Amino acid sequence: MEINADFSKRVAMHADQIPWIESPTAGVSRRMLDRIGDEVARATTIVRYAPDSRFPAHVHGGGEEFVVLDGVFQDEHGDFPAGSYVRNPPTSRHTPGSAEGCTIMVKLWQFDPADRTHVVIDTNRIGSVADAARPGVAVTPLFRDAREDVRLERWDAGAAVDLAWQGGAELFVLDGGFTQEGERFRRHSWLRLPGDGKTVADVGPEGAVVWIKTGHLRFVAAPGA
Repeated sequence: MEINADFSKRVAMHADQIPWIESPTAGVSRRMLDRIGDEVARATTIVRYAPDSRFPAHVHGGGEEFVVLDGVFQDEHGDFPAGSYVRNPPTSRHTPGSAEGCTIMVKLWQFDPADRTHVVIDTNRIGSVADAARPGVAVTPLFRDAREDVRLERWDAGAAVDLAWQGGAELFVLDGGFTQEGERFRRHSWLRLPGDGKTVADVGPEGAVVWIKTGHLRFVAAPGA
């Protein structure tokens, strides 16, 4: 299966326009944003767990990175409320589920195979730092290495936010919204930008909270490649 698999192109997806597709596990459904592969796939996906649903125990051969969008995600390592950011590196193992139900945005098979860094951050408990070079922007760093930079950015209402990137960028709207190239992005919209570039995001009257990753699209491969 291939969905938005040409990483040389700009792609915009809006969750409220994407149907939920049932997974092989009862009670777990998905909105697919990009994908190379079938059940084992390099993928970016919005995943919804119904109450008391659970995936079987499994090992992440290519790593897993996710943000909890609502509810409480759970595994044998703990409970992760909305606002949690988690990186489970290659070779990590867990049994994910949710007693009350939850929704996450998850990325699979996108790690450096040698990466063993486990990250858990509750973004509700940490602050952000104003970006002196970009008025109206405050940044919460989440992860950074030689391959990628991951962060939350909080954008003030009405701001014109300058964005610049090398090696590709992805933006996922956690709250609020903005306009880019005449297209309106709202809660749970996703934007993928290829290569190196610059753009401006015009923030709406409610402001915006945006998960951003840059640099990583230099390293695109299907599982096992």
